[in-house]
Amino acid sequence: MSVRPDSWIRRMSLEHKMIEPFTDRQIREGVISYGVSSYGYDIRVADEFRIFTNVNSTIVDPKKFDARSLVDYKGDVCIIPPNSFALARSIEYFRIPRNVLTICVGKSTYARCGIIVNVTPFEPEWEGFVTLEISNTTPLPAKIYANEGLCQVIFFESSDPCEISYKDKKGKYQAQGGIVLPRL
Repeated sequence: MSVRPDSWIRRMSLEHKMIEPFTDRQIREGVISYGVSSYGYDIRVADEFRIFTNVNSTIVDPKKFDARSLVDYKGDVCIIPPNSFALARSIEYFRIPRNVLTICVGKSTYARCGIIVNVTPFEPEWEGFVTLEISNTTPLPAKIYANEGLCQVIFFESSDPCEISYKDKKGKYQAQGGIVLPRL
């Protein structure tokens, strides 16, 4: 496996629609950066959020997640309560090739404010909008800016395609169209 540079990301996105919409350079002025970087792609967070609340005093259970634990919100800025989290989705839609695996990591601008982004890898032949988990680890409310960069996707290409892809195993998060809650 090798990490793929910006020229490979541009080619795959333009010729094979790997990322849509695709920004072929890094946009930085006045915003938290997004677009192509040296060895990755900084994705943007859409203006749709599901903010965690403990109003119903439910237990967080990945096998039986209670959707009442989340409040829907749409806006240019999302305020995440102290020591809480929100789910969001990427603006970009991804189509990962069969011989590619990605890792997604948070951007340092948010990390330096105690805001952690957790996204699982995009497996070979996974496609969809990315459901993003944004944790506010601070004792203060945290501000997230919609339509700006939130995390960076790093692409690893193998010389051999995998034997069984995410599409082959009919993955439960395949072709997700928005914020998707845990599924069993």
